[in-house]
Amino acid sequence: MLLLAACSALSLLAGCSWQIGGGPGPTTIKPTVGQQLMDLQKAKEAGAITESEYQAQKAKVLHASREPGH
Repeated sequence: MLLLAACSALSLLAGCSWQIGGGPGPTTIKPTVGQQLMDLQKAKEAGAITESEYQAQKAKVLHASREPGH
């Protein structure tokens, strides 16, 4: 469980999106702001990230969601 949380946190921190195969090319699905925040909370609860890392990443996600085009 901790490994899964750590992997989730790392992919989130890296800004990765999920890719789904099929069709002419890969389709990228970006997680919603809510999903990103829930993933961060789970990573913090699992001990994969510290409280300060959680707060910094949470602020980054919220700031990005307020930018034009999001």
